[in-house]
Amino acid sequence: MTESVEQAIHKAIGEQIVKEGGLVDFERFMSLALYAPGLGYYVNGAQKFGVGGDFITSPELSPLFGQSLANQIAEVFGALEQPNVLEFGAGSGALAVSVLEQLEQLDCLPVRYQILELSAELQQRQHETIQQALPHLIERVEWLSHMPSSGWQGVVVANEVLDAMPVQRFRKSADQWQMQWVSYTDDAYQATWLDATDDLLLKQLDALEARLGQFEDGYESEVNRHVDGWISALSQMIEQGAVILVDYGYPEAAFYHPERSAGTLICHYQHKAYNDPLQRVGSQDITANVDFSAVAEAGVNHGFDLAGFTTQSFFLMNNGITELLDEDPMSDRYIHQAQAMKQLTLPTEMGERFKVIAFSKGLDLAMRGFSVGDQRAYL
Repeated sequence: MTESVEQAIHKAIGEQIVKEGGLVDFERFMSLALYAPGLGYYVNGAQKFGVGGDFITSPELSPLFGQSLANQIAEVFGALEQPNVLEFGAGSGALAVSVLEQLEQLDCLPVRYQILELSAELQQRQHETIQQALPHLIERVEWLSHMPSSGWQGVVVANEVLDAMPVQRFRKSADQWQMQWVSYTDDAYQATWLDATDDLLLKQLDALEARLGQFEDGYESEVNRHVDGWISALSQMIEQGAVILVDYGYPEAAFYHPERSAGTLICHYQHKAYNDPLQRVGSQDITANVDFSAVAEAGVNHGFDLAGFTTQSFFLMNNGITELLDEDPMSDRYIHQAQAMKQLTLPTEMGERFKVIAFSKGLDLAMRGFSVGDQRAYL
């Protein structure tokens, strides 16, 4: 994407804010920056994933991630009569390819591999990726514009989806709760804090303080108010199956730790991390870490069983990532795989930062991904 195109998108999103009254809360700003039709970061057609994009996800790093995940999916499929996979936000299609390849090896293919993707450009890229790698399986893949209807059986997969949901930013100031708002004037975005008047947000923040103790004056952070409704919709859809969510974040006590007083918001652009969401609007990713305690609470409240919570490292190890390595330790393939496995599992790389949480419904199954290192007690 050229600089002039980036500037045009930056301005067009600002003009939308002007149309909406010139001042929007941060949640709405983030929604526009990421998802405004034809303009937002995830829907404007610019490359996001891989070396030529802004970041590399686990499925892009190595097929080992998807193959290990497929081992877990296959275990769940053994308890289902009509198993499907539903992947949210499938990126380049790399995860779908590695999952389908491994499920085929295990003679455990889904009836349908469904992908819910908002971006038409990414849908096309995913189709091309899967068609090229697995032309004989492309007929099993289905792109959706909304969740399937009730009565669905299978495994829902969402890798780095929760962190891209718009969040509301809050601050404690002189014993008052404030919300962050964003305006657009003279081709520039500006953030301001105003006293919070949203009753639901105020109730949520008061409940946080009741559990964790009082926040210090000036403490800033975020809350994700979309995850509850999303999980509720999943519960209404799923008759029997599991939900596997992979993302970076913390349990509540660590998420809102006093030392994390500026929140967890982070932006990505050309493989560099930034902390200013008001720059390159529409051309940089904006994410927030996940409060996994809130995710767990939503799942249980909406009828799921909490199947497990652990680090990405434990989840991949439990699902046999080491057994997926090439048998010849001197081969180039083995060396490449071993390097990728280190990045996926080492605590100093992605192994500890990324977590996996899973829910189940209608299953009498202890999922292998949590057989060692289950950390549900920390939620």
